[in-house]
Amino acid sequence: MTNSRYSGKRIVITGGTGSFGHTVAKKLLEETDVEQIRILSRDEAKQDAMRHDVPDSRLKFYVGDVRDFDSVDRATKNADYIFHAAALKQVPSCEFFPMEAVRTNITGSENVVRAAEKNGIKSVVCLSTDKAVYPVNAMGMSKAMMEKVAQSHGLNNPGADTIVSCVRYGNVMYSRGSVIPLFINQIKGGKPLTVTNPEMTRFLMSLADSVSLVEFAFENARQGDLFVKKAPASTIADLAQAVANLFESKAEVRVIGTRHAEKLSEALATREELTRAQDMGDYFKVPADNRDLNYSLFFESGDVNQAKYTDYDSHTVERMDIADIENLLLTLPEVRRELSLAGLTDRIGSTL
Repeated sequence: MTNSRYSGKRIVITGGTGSFGHTVAKKLLEETDVEQIRILSRDEAKQDAMRHDVPDSRLKFYVGDVRDFDSVDRATKNADYIFHAAALKQVPSCEFFPMEAVRTNITGSENVVRAAEKNGIKSVVCLSTDKAVYPVNAMGMSKAMMEKVAQSHGLNNPGADTIVSCVRYGNVMYSRGSVIPLFINQIKGGKPLTVTNPEMTRFLMSLADSVSLVEFAFENARQGDLFVKKAPASTIADLAQAVANLFESKAEVRVIGTRHAEKLSEALATREELTRAQDMGDYFKVPADNRDLNYSLFFESGDVNQAKYTDYDSHTVERMDIADIENLLLTLPEVRRELSLAGLTDRIGSTL
């Protein structure tokens, strides 16, 4: 991260006690001369833990909920940038309580955008997910609507000073509730590794990659843009085997079957989006569809090139083999720490 962009700036991270917020806050505090980072979240216990883990006077905590406009408004006054990471992210909980996903992921995001505009925030980056592409579950549907809320800001306020953009990424490795720490805990407990469908594919990204993606959006976003980081994918079976190999485990892999509302593969960008996307090397930049409410444009004009594109899908992108996955896992500090605790320090050195 460059010092100049954040020098003397005040940054708000909604949902800042989560995996992403914790990582980006520490990185900003360590590598930039940011003036202040405000953590807005509703979990006092996680805030207290983060306060002890990151003892920096520039870190300020705001107890509040994105569902409540006043608490978002209070946390964003006189700030410069917002990382909007607050969300309900667990697929099963959103299936059982879809209106809670609506209140947090959609209405909460609208509150963030409204407060940003009211308080003169320079740039807001909203974090989305591959599950928002062709969504089949409530979590993905609510995140797809979050993207529409973010993009509608520019459509309705073309001259706005506050830039609102989105980033979309796949599974963040070792984030809270993800499968890699589950596999490691199962190995430590002498249990089988449980996989839903061995042929299921997922994109794999590190927390560092997700932070880089948001940074890239801040540097390059125009109103309503969506950014996607290109990423490799793997099958769940290969991921489980790679974890087992690193920990020298012979654990059985047990197939439990695809869970409700899961997809066999995930897409990071649709063919429709790719027809207007700009390839920026490691990233795709998808500008907003800026057609107005002249309905004839939706019915009478089209894109003859759309048939040339395919979705950017985890089934069709570069597929990592087990050795590739092992090397990727070894870039994660959490995995290296677990290997060290298990006395497998030779694995750390020999594979890198």
